[in-house]
Amino acid sequence: MKKQLIIATLALGAIVFGTNNAQAQNSTATTTVNIILADVISIDNGSVAIGGEVAFNYVTAEDYNTSTTVNVPNSLIVTSTKNFDVKVKADGANFTNGTNVIPVNVLTIKAATGGTMAGTQNSVVLSTTDQVLIANAPLGSALKLNLDYEIPAAKSSSPDILGKPAGTYTQTVTYTATAL
Repeated sequence: MKKQLIIATLALGAIVFGTNNAQAQNSTATTTVNIILADVISIDNGSVAIGGEVAFNYVTAEDYNTSTTVNVPNSLIVTSTKNFDVKVKADGANFTNGTNVIPVNVLTIKAATGGTMAGTQNSVVLSTTDQVLIANAPLGSALKLNLDYEIPAAKSSSPDILGKPAGTYTQTVTYTATAL
């Protein structure tokens, strides 16, 4: 009986001490996650200015005597990781039709209502020099700029346009978005 008591005591001790010393088994692994950013500025697809066309039609006497504005929604859609400027310039000094010319300064370009692009908006009389149309626009994704293209009556009724031979006069206008 003493032997059984010793065996029972040892068994009980093994159970008690074995339970206290048992530990949960686990294994861990760690992973580093990197987010790698690059500075980006882009005039996005969907911008009407990419391959777009703006047409002023002078077909009546009234057309030559009034200011004409062509509104172009979504002219520019810009994505930028930094604040930016939008500049505009003509690629030449004149709208041309063969040897006939109209100076580019007959055209004024300015931001129109609507759109999501903020910043300081300027009205620009077109020239061959880059001019700031939108200054310090805040960074953002797919920021939309609607533009008004205007030929004031003072220009359309002046010798700059009035009296020129009939036809289509063409000039390329270039927009540049520049990160600050």
